[in-house]
Amino acid sequence: MLWSLFKILVFVAIIGLLAMGAMFLMETSGGVQITAWGQEFTLGPLQSVIALGVLVVLIWVFFKLLTLLIATLKFLNGDETALSRYFDRSREKRGYQALSDGLMALASGEGRVAMNKAYKAEKLLNKPELTNLLVAQAAEMNGDTKKASETYKKLVTNNATRFVGVRGIMKQKLAEGDDDTARKLAEKALAIKPRHAETQDILLGLQTKSQDWSGARSTLTAKLKAGHLPRDVFKRRDAVLALSEAKDILAEGATVEQREHAIEANRLSPDLVPAAAMAARAYIEKGKPRAATKILKKAWEVQPHPDLAHVFAEIAPDETPQARIKRFTALTRIHPENPETRLILAELNIVAEDFPEARRALGDVVEKQADARAYTLMAAIERGEGASDAVVQGWLAKALNAPRGPQWVCDNCHDIQPEWGPVCQNCGSFDTLSWQTPQTPEIATATGVHMLPLIVGALEDQQEPEPEPEPETEEVEETVEPEVIEMEAEPVRPDVEPAVNAEGEPVVEKRA
Repeated sequence: MLWSLFKILVFVAIIGLLAMGAMFLMETSGGVQITAWGQEFTLGPLQSVIALGVLVVLIWVFFKLLTLLIATLKFLNGDETALSRYFDRSREKRGYQALSDGLMALASGEGRVAMNKAYKAEKLLNKPELTNLLVAQAAEMNGDTKKASETYKKLVTNNATRFVGVRGIMKQKLAEGDDDTARKLAEKALAIKPRHAETQDILLGLQTKSQDWSGARSTLTAKLKAGHLPRDVFKRRDAVLALSEAKDILAEGATVEQREHAIEANRLSPDLVPAAAMAARAYIEKGKPRAATKILKKAWEVQPHPDLAHVFAEIAPDETPQARIKRFTALTRIHPENPETRLILAELNIVAEDFPEARRALGDVVEKQADARAYTLMAAIERGEGASDAVVQGWLAKALNAPRGPQWVCDNCHDIQPEWGPVCQNCGSFDTLSWQTPQTPEIATATGVHMLPLIVGALEDQQEPEPEPEPETEEVEETVEPEVIEMEAEPVRPDVEPAVNAEGEPVVEKRA
């Protein structure tokens, strides 16, 4: 309010001053006399001021026209001028509009429209880092992989868009199934942007797929440093990779370094069953059974597993069944009520031919958590205690139709694997196999139905031999009797005395 009043007062004061100046000039005598082309012009004071103002305006207009003429000549010559900048701004505005329309068409799935807008933006804008990217994505949407590849190669030549170009070509190679080239491109892309999460995941997947465990561990460390991976997950996956490096630890020619990888894997993740099994085997190879026992006991505390029991048995392979039962107490006393512990005890007592103790070891597993392995062991126990074949076959029939028990199942695709591996054989995902009971079991466990022929066969070998079949002579007599009934006896002639045998019975001759 005060500011508006102040502006009004200032305006009125300026008008008043101008009026006073005009009155002063009108009352002033004299003037300005101008002589031009032989004529004299006499101007009064007020007229002189007006003429001076008109002259200033004319001079200003003249210079403006002169500047416009010079700018037109420069524009025609190709130099940058205000006029060229005006047309450039107009063309740039239309180019950005075409670029915006192309992005909208790309987002809405209109590949052909996006391609047309991309070409238009490419003509109007001199910014290939923007238009080339739109052209490449539009070409991919239209299925023109050749055009997209050419455009990505153009992006690679520019330092500002090099990463985008390498990443685009990498995605194309992945779609084509060229994993080797894609892995090399992923390494280049990660060198440009070491903290890019997507590239790290792609490179890690390709490295594990190609069994480049050392490179995968480096990529995993980069993910940890970038903050894209929790430390506990990093330790688990690093252990899986270390275990994969020692995969052939017991193969002929295994190096000390491979054994150390297995031990390191167990140190990084003691609950990883395959790592514990391999580390224990490494210590067994070194002649350190106590260290192997310590590792297996620690892993058994986390999760009882048949693979751990198998390796525990390898510590003393030549011991007697009774000695093995006693030594296995170090494991079985940790989780005595666990089904795996009970099954292991039952198997050990079956081997020791202590079938009542094997039945007691199973307890209520058959009633509550029965699977094919438990039913198979019950069949072996019944056979060992002298049950009839019908009882044994009943248990075996249940084993064939029962669930297979815990197995290695992929958490991603739920595919059942016959053995543990760092990568799922079905979907290729990394570190997704876990020991669990599948909902639709398809693969029998190695200690279940697969051991059935061994158990039944061993027990059948211990049975008493069956009685020998009756002599064949009796069968011959049985087959002869009907033939005797069907034969016709030759009639006895009255003049011939019938032949008799030593007992006085007539002898009847048969005809063929």
